[in-house]
Amino acid sequence: MSDTDPVLKALQDDLDEGFAEMYAAHRATVFSVALRLGGSWADAEDHTAETFLRAYRALTGYDRERLAALQPRAWLLTILMNIWRNWVRSRVRNPPPDLRDEPVDGVCRRADVEAAAELRETGDELAGLLGRLPEEQRAAVVLRHVVDLPVAEIATVLKIPQGTVKSHVSRGLRRLRTLGGAR
Repeated sequence: MSDTDPVLKALQDDLDEGFAEMYAAHRATVFSVALRLGGSWADAEDHTAETFLRAYRALTGYDRERLAALQPRAWLLTILMNIWRNWVRSRVRNPPPDLRDEPVDGVCRRADVEAAAELRETGDELAGLLGRLPEEQRAAVVLRHVVDLPVAEIATVLKIPQGTVKSHVSRGLRRLRTLGGAR
């Protein structure tokens, strides 16, 4: 990012106002990635909120020089990826009960979920297929083909070499084609 990036300038001038601009500029991307990684609207909202909370806390300790060098989108997505990985590990150790068909206060949530699913950008079938990919491939495919990040930025977010990113994307797409054809 250059020194003329309005988000970086705003962060340097006033942390709170700059953070609000950063949130407005990157909220949709962070949420979109969170939704596609986790598959649940509620989890995506939680992960997005946690990402921005952690980002704000971190920014309070940054000096002007570090703020000037910041790449906000890659930095926020790196935070999100760490939150998501921790969440996945936690769910493996302590799987949640399946409450999809359980009534809540006398109302079946399934109808609400189905109505919300129609509004989502991602179809249930694609979300299900993405959920069947290995973690590394899912993250790489979502960042590349859903968020349209360049390979170099994905490598930064995932903290892996660019060649590995390309490999994960290629293998993930191949597996999605195979899984999609098997349904």
